[in-house]
Amino acid sequence: MDLFQNQHRAALAKVEPLAVRLRPQTFDEFVGQSHFLGQGKLLRRLLAADRLSSAILYGPPGTGKTTLAHIISRETKAAFEQLNAAAAGVKDVREVIERARRRIEDSGQRTVLFLDEIHRFNRAQQDVLLGDVESGVLILIGATTENPFFSVNSPLVSRSQIFQFEPLNEDDIKSVMRRALADTERGLGAHRATITDEALNFLATTSDGDARRALTALEIAVLSQSPKPGPPVTVDLTVAQESIQRKAIVYDGTGDEHYDAASALIKSMRGSDPDAAIYWLARMLEAGEDPRFLARRIAICAAEDIGNADPMALVLANAAAQITLLVGMPECQLPLAQAAIYLACAPKSNAATLAIGAAAADVKEGRTIPIPRHLRDTHYQGAKKLGAGQGYQYPHDHKGGIANQDYLGVDKTYYTPTDRGHEKQMAEYLAKFKKLRATESEPEA
Repeated sequence: MDLFQNQHRAALAKVEPLAVRLRPQTFDEFVGQSHFLGQGKLLRRLLAADRLSSAILYGPPGTGKTTLAHIISRETKAAFEQLNAAAAGVKDVREVIERARRRIEDSGQRTVLFLDEIHRFNRAQQDVLLGDVESGVLILIGATTENPFFSVNSPLVSRSQIFQFEPLNEDDIKSVMRRALADTERGLGAHRATITDEALNFLATTSDGDARRALTALEIAVLSQSPKPGPPVTVDLTVAQESIQRKAIVYDGTGDEHYDAASALIKSMRGSDPDAAIYWLARMLEAGEDPRFLARRIAICAAEDIGNADPMALVLANAAAQITLLVGMPECQLPLAQAAIYLACAPKSNAATLAIGAAAADVKEGRTIPIPRHLRDTHYQGAKKLGAGQGYQYPHDHKGGIANQDYLGVDKTYYTPTDRGHEKQMAEYLAKFKKLRATESEPEA
């Protein structure tokens, strides 16, 4: 059996992609994620103390989630089982659990279950794992590209450490590619290939933080020139460009990327950074985001964060939304860009936002204010008998167009304009309004 397994592994090794062959075997070979994997950081400390419970590895593709799971299993000296949630069912999970229980009983060895794409398990399937994860029969390592706080059962999340993976930086990607070129056993060292700085920089940038993507392109670049080890080859910029597809933007239109990118766009406009705003807008449009969604977010930002500091912001945002409905992509990106830049550069005020929030809170939580009798409608028969409108003063009949009249029935200020943009003029008008109301105003002749 051992001979057969060795032959099987040797056969697989011949067809395995470079990214699989070069998968790190130890923490020292692992690149990136130093925020939890560096010396003295959380994961290293948990393993050193042999206190690792279950973990969920969350992050974009090609950042080392599967690789780390394999390394952890070796560090803990546990048996390693692997399932892909897209293909596995409850029966498969129960079989793994049964084998894990037998190992505990026979030798005391624990089992690591690496469940890739754990978010694809439904709630009932995830619940099957709960008891054995909590009792320690299983060390569950789940990998997901989706936010586990939304895609994984809360009880399972609460029993697991969450490790968020970040895209590898360009220096990390370059380090991985250099290692691949130098490694004669698992890498491309036998081909004696070299790479120019321009090509290395290009692949490091275009791979967009995905080591698997970079290694796949590098393997194509080398093997397309020299399928078998022979004379030295050079990967220059032209070869590199022909060995990798156009950069694929990692973007889930209904998940984290959707909401995080929208948040970045709004906060950039609110923060008065037109360059950041236009970048996030372009990224979302390029990834296939519905431009109508972007138009709605821009319009909301115009009212929420600019308001009366520049009333034209809402007018322009509305125009961009109307044009987006009228012409669609790709032309609608122009008015959307114009609106986003205008909003970023406009004076900011959330005074209207605060006003409606405070008023709504009073309406919901406070005592309902009766409508003053002099403000009630008089356009029906019998209104006069009820006293509706009695004592109302028509503002246009008074000096300055302002009557000494109460419009609410209580002394309350909801709207406090800022001193920015058009609101500065509104503040001056309101000061005049309050001053005139405080005096006896006389009807104009």
